[in-house]
Amino acid sequence: MKPTRRHVLLLWMLVCSGLTEAIEPISTSIAVGMAAALTGFLASYQNILYYFHECCRPQWISFNRTGLKTDLENKLFGQHVASRIIVKAVTGFMSNNNPKKPLVLSLHGWTGTGKNFVSQLIAKNVYKKGMDSNFVHVFTSELHFPHSSQFDTYKSQLQQWIKGNVSDCARSMFVFDEMDKMHPGLIDSIKPYLDYYDKLDGVSYRKAIFIFLSNAGGESIIETALEFWKAGKNREDIKLSDLETALSLSVFNNRKSGLWHTSLIDKHLVDFFIPFLPLEYQHVVQCAMAEMKARGLEPDLSVANQVARDLVYFPKSERVFAVKGCKTIDTKLDYYT
Repeated sequence: MKPTRRHVLLLWMLVCSGLTEAIEPISTSIAVGMAAALTGFLASYQNILYYFHECCRPQWISFNRTGLKTDLENKLFGQHVASRIIVKAVTGFMSNNNPKKPLVLSLHGWTGTGKNFVSQLIAKNVYKKGMDSNFVHVFTSELHFPHSSQFDTYKSQLQQWIKGNVSDCARSMFVFDEMDKMHPGLIDSIKPYLDYYDKLDGVSYRKAIFIFLSNAGGESIIETALEFWKAGKNREDIKLSDLETALSLSVFNNRKSGLWHTSLIDKHLVDFFIPFLPLEYQHVVQCAMAEMKARGLEPDLSVANQVARDLVYFPKSERVFAVKGCKTIDTKLDYYT
């Protein structure tokens, strides 16, 4: 029997979905017969099955610790606290073949400080296709949950989406953007999936990653950063312990936050509250230089300084922190280059 592309694709579907252990006896016989017929063909191309389509297997999902560490060091600026936590948290979790619960990270800070960017870097170093992976799912509050009148519907849909995707791939990643705009109480609908359960209705969620992005808590982070600056202390001396307690309390008590009085915080299911510090002039310059390099341009320090000077800073008299961080750097460069 000469194997055809159709045969290979059929066998790939069986292997990739794990159905070879669960199909009916008759189907199993057919599959075994087909596999035997294809043995010679596949002997020299043992990995060919995994190149047709993304699959929930190590060929497509493999953590690159060195890559994540290097990306954070070279592409994320002014966030020494966040970088350290993320490398350790993600490395520890991905190195554990039997975690007791999903990894839950809550990223907080003003706009333009790198929260979305970090979620992209994590995806890039876990999934071969990065953010384009079928196993990475992004929810934006204003797009996916816009109407408060549909609250109960959203709860049901969210549970179904999480369950369905984790059933397909245990190593799924979920990013919830704009948590500060989410209806309070909605995120509690997925609380059981983030808890210390072996399985729920036959599904294990313990290998999934959940990342919450929010501007909530940004004020308390800025207060701490300003205190250090006014006291003449080095920014790099700021530690997680200087921020975490105040940050978690600020988020928990913020009525405008999707994490307001959430059981996720009350039951200690969020592994890390990760603060993103407001960016200073020097960090904006670094962002501009990195963006030029990413565009294939020769980094020009004079242009980077022009871009940085054009931004708005606060407090107004001291001009310490960029109001929008690095968020508008790409459009500013369009003007200066």
